[in-house]
Amino acid sequence: MHPFDEMYEALATHTALPEAYASSAVRSHYRTYATWLAGQSDEQMRARREEAEVIFRRVGITFAVYGAKDEDGSGTERLIPFDLIPRIVPAAEWDHLERGLAQRVTALNRFIHDVYHDQDILRAGIIPAEQVLNNAQYRKVMQGVDVPNNIYSHISGVDVVRAGQADGTGDYFVLEDNLRVPSGVSYMLEDRKMMMRLFPALFARHQVAPVAHYPDLLLETLRDSGPGGSANPTVVVLTPGMYNSAYFEHAFLAQQMGVELVEGQDLFVRDDFVYMRTTRGPQRVDVIYRRVDDDFLDPEVFRSDSSLGCAGLMRAYRAGNVTICNGVGTGVADDKSIYPYVPKMIEFYLGEKPILNNVPTYMCRDPKDLQYVLAHLKELVVKEVHGAGGYGMLVGPAASAAEVEAFRAALLANPSGYIAQPTLSLSSCPTYVDAGIAPRHIDLRPFVLSGKEVQMVPGGLTRVALQQGSLVVNSSQGGGTKDTWVLEA
Repeated sequence: MHPFDEMYEALATHTALPEAYASSAVRSHYRTYATWLAGQSDEQMRARREEAEVIFRRVGITFAVYGAKDEDGSGTERLIPFDLIPRIVPAAEWDHLERGLAQRVTALNRFIHDVYHDQDILRAGIIPAEQVLNNAQYRKVMQGVDVPNNIYSHISGVDVVRAGQADGTGDYFVLEDNLRVPSGVSYMLEDRKMMMRLFPALFARHQVAPVAHYPDLLLETLRDSGPGGSANPTVVVLTPGMYNSAYFEHAFLAQQMGVELVEGQDLFVRDDFVYMRTTRGPQRVDVIYRRVDDDFLDPEVFRSDSSLGCAGLMRAYRAGNVTICNGVGTGVADDKSIYPYVPKMIEFYLGEKPILNNVPTYMCRDPKDLQYVLAHLKELVVKEVHGAGGYGMLVGPAASAAEVEAFRAALLANPSGYIAQPTLSLSSCPTYVDAGIAPRHIDLRPFVLSGKEVQMVPGGLTRVALQQGSLVVNSSQGGGTKDTWVLEA
């Protein structure tokens, strides 16, 4: 029996939309791959998986798990599990996604500019003013500050899921907008390199759209965002340091772009210009691709105890002498309490209907929504509006009675701090696990670059929930990653 056929039998009572199957048959864009996979033995696949793990560990592709401890009490660094079976997306589906993502990120950038300037959308009553102006991510220091090209989120990671029926019909939905310091693009690039190394023959059989040019597009976007008048802007990547969970990515992207990786102590401000210390003396910095949260960027303005940023950075930023990517205050647009309004933003700023829909969302600050959520906790996913990384959430169908009751108490104590959504039947993809090939739930994080134009490489980072039945794909919660193949037409 073909491995995919075995998996399909397992899907007979599985409500998740299978990416590889439609109406009991392999979908057309998976057929060539399925034929190849049928010729691979379990021993061959296990050997390739072990080879991938050795290479990833040698290269140092790890992430820190905050709060987790090894037996000796030290913090842990782990490999993000890599799955050998790619997620394959046909050209027409990607074209739909690409148009929807560009539309969405354009509207979000318009929204951020608006709320720090004329606030037209608030005056029109589209979004309650208190939802924005009292939001923890709204930075009053940014009011009236102009930024190049009116772009705030230069690098956006938009989490997309596909949900639908077992016959293969289904729609893409946006689950979350990550506009502050979205991570994961290095895993997208390394997963592709690994697949090309392990299975070079597959790329001769498939016309897979390339992703290796992402660092070039990123550097182009950052340079396009430089302050006016800088013909050849100097770009740096600002990292919190080697103990940050995404440090590998910070160093990787700096190396791939050919720019300096700096920490806050490497920078200083003089006469409202930013400089970095070098062995040849101070060098002016024009663009900072920051991987440091707002609160730690400038101890003169935000947390005074921060050693991760640079004193005076906001003075230089407000004066227009340096560009910070992503912009300060961008988080107001990716807060989960603002997410339900994004479709209205698209209509308000662009005069268009959304190409990609939101997941239906209950705002627990609304008494009627709260009443419904409290009555249906066991059926819903409940999230903290400021939560991230899979923390601070309840997956009702998988939760214990005690966990449900704990969330009930939290909701009653602070309803405005939560939203809730139905438990989507997320699509599943064939995944190579210890028991063989099995369906596992997935999402997709494409990376959208906004400079003088909106650009993205085809695909993104596919994250996979490796635990059977789990809907949580976050690496901090045991999720893994897959290579994402967009087939060229």
